[in-house]
Amino acid sequence: MDRLLLNLVHEEVADGRAGVLCTVVGAEGSTPRDLGAAMWVRPDGSISGTVGGGALENAVIGKSIEMLKTGKGPVLHKAALRPEESGGEAICGGDVIILMEPLGIEAEVVIFGAGHVGKALARAAASADFRVTVWDERQEFANSETIPWGKTVACPLKEAFEKGVNMHPFSYAVVVTRGHALDGEVVRVLEGKPLAYLGLIGSRRKIASLREKLLNQGVSQSYLDQIFQPVGLPIGAETPEEIAVSILAEIIAVRRGANLSKLRLGFSLLPGPCFPRLEE
Repeated sequence: MDRLLLNLVHEEVADGRAGVLCTVVGAEGSTPRDLGAAMWVRPDGSISGTVGGGALENAVIGKSIEMLKTGKGPVLHKAALRPEESGGEAICGGDVIILMEPLGIEAEVVIFGAGHVGKALARAAASADFRVTVWDERQEFANSETIPWGKTVACPLKEAFEKGVNMHPFSYAVVVTRGHALDGEVVRVLEGKPLAYLGLIGSRRKIASLREKLLNQGVSQSYLDQIFQPVGLPIGAETPEEIAVSILAEIIAVRRGANLSKLRLGFSLLPGPCFPRLEE
């Protein structure tokens, strides 16, 4: 593989971006590229490198985009390069096998709010081998010294997605900011983003009030109904660390396809609040 392409892939994945690395691992007969030729395909279909161009490359790009949407892979793409299948293009007449590896789409917990609960959740999520990103408006809260378990982004919310907060189909987002008004802003801007999970902290009364405000602002009912609210399994959690455990347990249950209804029924007899916000 070309060293420059390898460095580019490393940099993009380290920056939280995703793509599919496509490498020629089998080539028989006359093929446009030799073993080891590689191409990096991004979710928007842009590429770096090439596996040969033409119909073959177009097919690989299309398949890569679909893999990034569904999370499937890695897979082997096999193609017989035959003139009758080329649409009139010049073609070599060999057989090629391309290994397609999705990279950078590991399950990630994205935490909006770096206060007590956000910090505890970042630590718990990292210990469970999730990638972690924490956003907050406040630099004194969202920094690598205070939260060393993942990436921190400190900036106004409107700049968050330009400065390092990346959402993808394997993002597990949790909204635990410094106040309900900011919680609402985060929920509003996340509408339409690719997410595996979205959880919102707060008492049932506060969440009901927030939902009403968001509906009046044009946020869709169907989107709001998909939010886990109040966030976390009802285990009677009280401290930030306990709340973090309940949130992470719910995220893991969603990720692994557990039966949440049965889990909630099992916890329903436990005492304690379905926790409201802690003042941070």
